[in-house]
Amino acid sequence: MSILIVGGDRLGNIPDNLKSLGFTEIEHLSGRKIGHIAVDLPHEIDVVLVFTDYVNHGLAAKIKKDARKKGVRTIFARRSWAYIAKAWQGFING
Repeated sequence: MSILIVGGDRLGNIPDNLKSLGFTEIEHLSGRKIGHIAVDLPHEIDVVLVFTDYVNHGLAAKIKKDARKKGVRTIFARRSWAYIAKAWQGFING
C-alpha cells in the first residue's frame, strides 16, 4: 500500500510505524510552500494522511476534494502517533 503524508516538517518515527501497518511506499508533502496547494495527488496512492495541526484550511480542503474525486480515502489526524493510530482504527473499521 502507498500513503501520502501532508503536513509537518519532520516525521520522526511515523514512517517506521506506518511501515509496520503495511505501507511500503511513503511520500511526504510538507505543505509549507505556497505552491503545494497546486500539487496534484499521485496516481498510485491508496491513502492520504493529513496532519491537521500542520496544514492550512485551504490545503486541507483541496486535498480532501482531490482525494474524493480520485476515490482515495483520507485520514485527518494530529502529528502524533497516538492520534494517527486512533484515526487508523476508525479508518479500517469503516
